[in-house]
Amino acid sequence: MTRPAPVRPARRWRRLPRLRRPAWTATLTWKAAVFITVMCCALAALLGALVHVSVTRQTVDQARENALSKLEAVTDAYEAGESADGSGAVDPPGLPPGLRELALSGQRGTMVSDVGGRPTMWAAGPADGRALAVRIDYTLSAQTISGLDRAIVGSSALAIGATLLAGAFSVTRVTRRLHLTAQVARRISAGDLDARVNDPRTGDPSRGEDEVAAVSGALDTMAATLQGKLLSEQRFTADVAHELRTPLTGLSAAAELLPPGRPAELVRDRVRRMRALTEDLLEISRLDAGRETVDLDVHELAPLAERVVRMAGTSGSETDLTVVRDTRVETDKRRLERVLGNLISNAHKHGARPVVVSVDGPAVSVRDHGPGYPRYLLEHGPQRFRTESGGTGHGLGLTIAVGQAAVLGRSCSSPTRPAAGRSPG
Repeated sequence: MTRPAPVRPARRWRRLPRLRRPAWTATLTWKAAVFITVMCCALAALLGALVHVSVTRQTVDQARENALSKLEAVTDAYEAGESADGSGAVDPPGLPPGLRELALSGQRGTMVSDVGGRPTMWAAGPADGRALAVRIDYTLSAQTISGLDRAIVGSSALAIGATLLAGAFSVTRVTRRLHLTAQVARRISAGDLDARVNDPRTGDPSRGEDEVAAVSGALDTMAATLQGKLLSEQRFTADVAHELRTPLTGLSAAAELLPPGRPAELVRDRVRRMRALTEDLLEISRLDAGRETVDLDVHELAPLAERVVRMAGTSGSETDLTVVRDTRVETDKRRLERVLGNLISNAHKHGARPVVVSVDGPAVSVRDHGPGYPRYLLEHGPQRFRTESGGTGHGLGLTIAVGQAAVLGRSCSSPTRPAAGRSPG
């Protein structure tokens, strides 16, 4: 058996602004991780380059000094007519051309080149119009520099990884507290006034109160103050409504004893309005308390809407009913009838005929042909006891409709355009 869909009255009193998607939707944790990684890489590259240049220069200078010392010894032996020890030669093969030209010009110099696949440090100087050169093996020095580069890269990677983990851990602790604060703020905005952050750092001098704790403490204080004010308002509304019921009952009985006539009708009409207002205040106080429970049952939606339309028609206001597609819904009959009745009554009081109630599957819409809802109502929702243009409403009808829809787990929506000078019923 297919489970019937819950009913969803199709009217909304608050238009939420569309949120623009940010250009970069990364969380603070990822932003901090990227920032830490970039800074660590930049710092490691800078330090690595400095160490590489310094060590390379030191190694090359030492090899150049050894080569020049050896060249000086070979030059002294050559000038003394002694035989070379095999490490020096005149115009040896493999001597770099640039170094040969430097020696032929009467200067000494050094240069590193590749000889037989092995790096070699050359030193050359002038000798009887030719180039006297010596060479030493530069392989060990080159391997030292290569090993240093690998060590720099490895240690930089380890340092970046360790710093990133430590930074991510620290940032995550902060962002976790920020996420908790944001969640509590959303719960409070949704009506859960008992929600609190309870940050352990708040008011704890031994741990030190940071900025996140200050924000959490401010949010908790704001929630407690708001809760106190709302509870005070709710108690006041409930107390006023309860206190008015007893004298209104006596006043209603007394009005029925008045002799027939225009004054008696005016008194009875005012008493009925006062009783309706008192009942609305009591219902709002119960909705504010948040202890309402629904009595769910399966109903045919079209007959239920027809009954509400028929009851609304007894007051002299005609309402058209259109059934596009009927369905069975699981809902609280009394609350749904209250929502539809208030919407129809509001349409007749502040809209224009014809007023049409449409049933299309689980969606019910109430439409009039007036100028639309006021701008403040679309932006902020129905507000109690706020009327415009001398309207007779108290702003309680739509407030109750929205509250009962919320108890049913649904929301009211409105596609109408805002219009100035309209007062909600």
